[in-house]
Amino acid sequence: MRLVHLDLKGAAPRVSYLEQVFPLLSQLGANGILIEYEDMFPFKGELEILKSPYAYSEEDIEQIQQLADLHKLEVVPLVQTFGHVEFILKHEKYQHLREIERFPNSFNPHVPDTLALLKTILSQVMEKHRRSAWIHIGADEVFHLGEGMDSKNWMSRNRGDTGTMFLNHIKEVLGFIATQYRGLRALMWDDMLRKISVGALRGERMGTAAVAPEPGASAAPVCLAALAGIVPGAQQVPVPGPAGTQVRGGRTHVPPGARAASPVVGWEVMAWLAPLRRYDHYSVLCELLPVGIPSLAICLQTLVNGGFTEEAKRKVLDMLGFQSMQLEQSTCEGRGAFPGAEIYHMVEQVNGHLKESILKALEEESAIKGWFSPYHRKRQFGNPRNMETFGSKVLKLHEDWESFVHDLHTHLERVYFPDTVEEWMEENVNPYLDQLRDLVRDYR
Repeated sequence: MRLVHLDLKGAAPRVSYLEQVFPLLSQLGANGILIEYEDMFPFKGELEILKSPYAYSEEDIEQIQQLADLHKLEVVPLVQTFGHVEFILKHEKYQHLREIERFPNSFNPHVPDTLALLKTILSQVMEKHRRSAWIHIGADEVFHLGEGMDSKNWMSRNRGDTGTMFLNHIKEVLGFIATQYRGLRALMWDDMLRKISVGALRGERMGTAAVAPEPGASAAPVCLAALAGIVPGAQQVPVPGPAGTQVRGGRTHVPPGARAASPVVGWEVMAWLAPLRRYDHYSVLCELLPVGIPSLAICLQTLVNGGFTEEAKRKVLDMLGFQSMQLEQSTCEGRGAFPGAEIYHMVEQVNGHLKESILKALEEESAIKGWFSPYHRKRQFGNPRNMETFGSKVLKLHEDWESFVHDLHTHLERVYFPDTVEEWMEENVNPYLDQLRDLVRDYR
């Protein structure tokens, strides 16, 4: 399985964009889509409070699956069942289910309502994914597990530890899945399992749970060797992966491959690629999907070819419409001919020139510093003779960037919903362009 992880906790693309992207992913070597909906799922009834104002409709969910089927991409829904549940626990209605009352990160596994809520969520998601053979239950980064009073009391009474507590909750989740959906296989991240002793793991039988490395994690032989005792006859099968596009500060980085393996009565193999949208429900946006596509394409072709060979490089260049690429500089040369290529290039312009050009005009222009300082602007006091020496240059710069940003806004709205466009602009454009806008307003 070569899965591309669509993490929709921020910058969820419109279905019309996925319609363009799915065939490209398939051609590059993906054979599955791991979809982490969070608040983009069309929850109903008692769960309706969890929905984003721009959540996909039930028709959208069906269309996404039909598009995936058309391009031979297996759909694996991901439902977080322990940690990373801020989109649930931020609501006052579910605050009583928090492990630590003031933190919305993780479920309290000792409150009966926790499992009841998870059963309802899993049921609604699986009702709309009847064709899926797999479900991913998340279970990574369960922050503050064991720190709540209920957990401390449980460990004291049962002479247990957080590892056993974690496994108990996961077993209950897997038990529900096994009972309700015969034949459905479960995936989970492995970072929490790595912290559990071999003895504790051998004492618990997890059935058909599979594990996959977390992004940025090292190879997983320690965890997998321990898990080998869970399934009789299981063998460890290391493969290249996961490869993710993790982006910080507007730059796309391709991290080195690690190893991935999944125990499902004899190890099943899964490679995982994730163009990250947001590190958690409350963080700022990471890179936009169109900007991450070149990196994602490189990762997929590396998995398919067992390395980034010349053949793999040529295919990536041909499919994306680039003339060349420099991995060390994370740059691609050429116009690009993939869905969202315009956004890719325009974000490059924002990252490379917007801040620099505006700050240069505002801070290095001597006439501005000497005759149009914040003191002058606040009191609307200045000599027109001196102001005219920088006026035409500043007005032209402002006009050019406003025209550019208008075009960028138009392209972004074709791919994303208004909330994503607004947030990206607020984070990446407005902090600099607003300074220029204010100066032009005062100048006029």
